[in-house]
Formats: sequence, structure tokens, C-alpha cells
Amino acid sequence: MIEVFVDGAAGTTGLEIVQRLEAHPEFVPVQLDEERRKDREARREALNAAEFAVLCLPDVAAKDAIALIDDDAKVRIVDASSAHRTATGWTYGFPEIGFRDAIREARLVSNPGCYPTGFLAGLAPLVKAGMLPADWPYGVHAVSGYSGGGKTLVERFEDDDCTVAWRGYATSLEHKHLPEMRQHAGLAHAPIFSPAVVPAFRGMVVEVPLPLDAMTGTSSVTEMRKLLAETYRDSRVIRFLDSVPDEIIVERDTASWDGLVLRLLSSDDDRRAKLVATLDNLGKGASGAAVQNLNLMAGIAEETGLKV
Repeated sequence: MIEVFVDGAAGTTGLEIVQRLEAHPEFVPVQLDEERRKDREARREALNAAEFAVLCLPDVAAKDAIALIDDDAKVRIVDASSAHRTATGWTYGFPEIGFRDAIREARLVSNPGCYPTGFLAGLAPLVKAGMLPADWPYGVHAVSGYSGGGKTLVERFEDDDCTVAWRGYATSLEHKHLPEMRQHAGLAHAPIFSPAVVPAFRGMVVEVPLPLDAMTGTSSVTEMRKLLAETYRDSRVIRFLDSVPDEIIVERDTASWDGLVLRLLSSDDDRRAKLVATLDNLGKGASGAAVQNLNLMAGIAEETGLKV
């Protein structure tokens, strides 16, 4: 069994990573007890002794954890925070959009954000292939379960007196995911990002409108669908579906899931379209992705231990 030190296992993402590792046939999670989990020296010792470690920490604490690692330590890191997603020297942990081989060899891997995962799954391959323009001012409309907001938001939504049915935020049009979305999709501009939270614990829908009749240099909807189908043909985690559902929903109570379903919907005349990704914000959007990256780094089939 391969030991994986989980630094910060008390949070939602950390707890779900530990659950996956406990059920994994190759990994076993290692945690510090309650008295030592915030002890700097205990964390330093654990990080330097580990073969693999996952950081489930706020951004500042994740950067501090990296500073605790000795230059000659052999530990390989998956960082679940947003601290290193565009940082030099780090590999972006999204294997399906071109990083699979780099992840296998990397020492430092930064786990993607949940919203960027849905955004990039559809847009990045199309922009890279020249089927959609890199200089278009894209918009992103997305809803997530409240677990993505951490302990404070979980407590707010699970309070018996909570009456919130829909919570929009990032009203300044600034968000920590924007640099990651722009860089890894190869865009000239940061997208206009409109995220919201609904009263469901987990689940996520990410939509990217494509006003094709206003764009120049785009490929046909048929060609784009063919490319996306080919991109994810062999994936056990991401599925591209050509079917058009009557509705796309986030259920209030749904089981943990580590996959992602991608669609490209269009109007009858194909002049308007939108990319739609559905996923579990705690699965492929966080904990499942971390385990998928650990699998690749350890030379294990990447879907091992995942619910896909």
C-alpha cells in the first residue's frame, strides 16, 4: 500500500479525499491527530517523510506547506488549493486536456478548480484546435452545491432558518478562478464569470454560451461535436454526449460522483450554441480529481478508486 499524507483533512475536500483513499486498493491515507494537525513541526515531519501528499488547505497555508518541504525530500504533491494553478514549476492537474503525460512525471501538481473544470472541459479543446476564437469575450454561467463554499457556507445553508433558494456572488466580476480559466483555455481575455449557489449539498452545472453567428472563424457545430467526441472517446471519467435532454438539473440529494458529462447544445439552425458540463463539485471538481492525479503519478490506472 502507498501512503498518502493528507494535510488539512478536516475540511470538506480533505474528508472526501480521505474517504476515497480509505476505499482505494493501492493507497492508504495518513493524517495527523487533532492535537498535531496544526503543529508546524509535526506537519513538516509528515510532509518530508511522505511519498505522496495532498494539500487541502487555504491558499496561504498551502504555500506555507511547500516552504516546509526540504530540497532533498522525495515527496510528490497534489495541491487542492488555488495557490499554484497558474504557477511556474507546477503541472496543471487536468489530464484530459493535454496534461496527462506531464502529471505522470510531475513532482508538483495543482488540482483544478471545480468551475474551471467544467469550463475547460468543453472550451479548451475547441480553442486549441482553432474551432473557436481565443480572443472572444466568453461568458460562464454556473451553479454549484453549497459544499463548495466551505464550512461557513455549509452552516448557512443547513441552518434550519435558511431561506436562500439561489445565491449569486462574485458580483465585482472578480474571482480567483479567472486566471486559471484564461490561461488553460488559451484565451486573450478573462471570461465574464457568473457563479451561483443553490440549496443542494453537491452538484454543478457550468454553461458557456456560444453566439456562433456573431463570431468569426468558427467551425460548424457538427465539427465541434466530432472533436469533443474524439477528445473524450477513451476517457473513463469524462463523457461527451450528443443527446439533447429535456432538462438539466442539480438534485438536492445525490450520491458522490467523480465523472463529468459534457454536451454541446445548439439551436435548430446551429447559429447559437452552448457548452454544458455537469459534475460533482466535490468529485471531478475537487476530491475525485485529486485521487485521479495521484493514480497517474503512482502509475496506477487513473480511474482506480473513483465513482465514474
